[in-house]
Amino acid sequence: MFRKILVACFILTISSFTVAQEKLINSGPMVGYSTMREVMIWVQTTKQAAIKFKYNEKGSERYFYTSNYQTIKKEAFIAKIIVDNLEPGNVYEYVLCVDGTEILPEYRQEFQTQKLWQWREDPAEFTFATGSCAYINEPEYDRPGTPYGSDYQIFSAIYETTPDFMLWLGDNVYLREADWNSRSGIIKRYTHDRAIPEMQPMLGAMHHYAIWDDHDYGPDNSDRGFWNKKTTLEVFEMMWGNWSYGFNDQKCATSFFQWADCDFFLLDNRTFRTPDKRMNTKREFIGDAQMDWLIDGLVTSQAPFKFVVIGSQVLNPANNAESYSAFKEERAKLFELIHSEKIEGVVFLSGDVHRTELSRLNRKKAYPFYDFTISPLTSGITPKEMSKNPLLIEGTQLFKHNFAEIKISGKSKERKLTCRVIDSHGNEEWVYEITEDELKYK
Repeated sequence: MFRKILVACFILTISSFTVAQEKLINSGPMVGYSTMREVMIWVQTTKQAAIKFKYNEKGSERYFYTSNYQTIKKEAFIAKIIVDNLEPGNVYEYVLCVDGTEILPEYRQEFQTQKLWQWREDPAEFTFATGSCAYINEPEYDRPGTPYGSDYQIFSAIYETTPDFMLWLGDNVYLREADWNSRSGIIKRYTHDRAIPEMQPMLGAMHHYAIWDDHDYGPDNSDRGFWNKKTTLEVFEMMWGNWSYGFNDQKCATSFFQWADCDFFLLDNRTFRTPDKRMNTKREFIGDAQMDWLIDGLVTSQAPFKFVVIGSQVLNPANNAESYSAFKEERAKLFELIHSEKIEGVVFLSGDVHRTELSRLNRKKAYPFYDFTISPLTSGITPKEMSKNPLLIEGTQLFKHNFAEIKISGKSKERKLTCRVIDSHGNEEWVYEITEDELKYK
């Protein structure tokens, strides 16, 4: 009897210790970028702690450990750990270790390395989820009245679709008046929003990439004049797991990644943006330097689908001052450069407008441009009367919380893009397909 009591006490002690360790986790783990040889995993603790990850190839009982990382207050108690020396094309399971104790997951925790397919076989089929505008309520800092955020179960719906990665299209948090003027305020907003229970499984089960828009950059409709953009960029880098930030020594949120045979150009539509009230200056949206970087990358790319990812709508000519159509000269320059350089396969992904819709711009002697606008995840929804779009593809406008699942399938040279728009409860709303061949000059 005495021995049984000792065993029970031991189990209770271990269980209590594990619970205490779990309370050290504010949010995560979240899986960041993936390459053929390494991935990044992110986690945020509630106070200083020693972090490492235990991992194994799925189905194998051979375990490995990352190096230890000590989270500290100055870095918002965030650990971003590189898991390296991996083999291409494998799926790995992982477990978070906090101060030497394993925190066993209650949901799927996996990451994957990308496959070495070049010169060997057809590129892999893959899917990714995407969406924008994730508002998480915090009443004491929200505007009075009806809460602006709802339907957090959408993150569970994304988790259930099991995509390879999630591509966040901006306004991934909404900085409030109490937040954007201080580093601690910006960190506080991310720390609060990232911690909701509904988000944790999707953070840990798939890879994540992100761009920003005005609300995670600064105040509403903010531009290059925002005085604290250096700090919001610093925190954006801390909180996300992109492979890179900026280009050609330009400090901004611009990035790039590849998945299988597709290329993703993640643009910054805030850092270089001319204030609307400036009268006697050149009007810039992404700016000349970023434009050159983008065109150089598109010209070099051999991808069947070249995704240009940006917070604001690109094609819709009937939108407000926040869309690219309000910067007519620069937008015309982008379109002309794509045409004159004979760049094929360009597809735009955008968010911002709090409704989902697919726009198509037919061009003379050229393939059509498509802009998949996917919004909102959890924030307020645009009234229908404010949602004009002469380029709208009939049947694709949606006024409810939603995300998109985009699947790339087919053999090499015969790739197909299939977009499924799904509501916050996991119900399919519409489907649209585009073949690689449709986006070529003929």
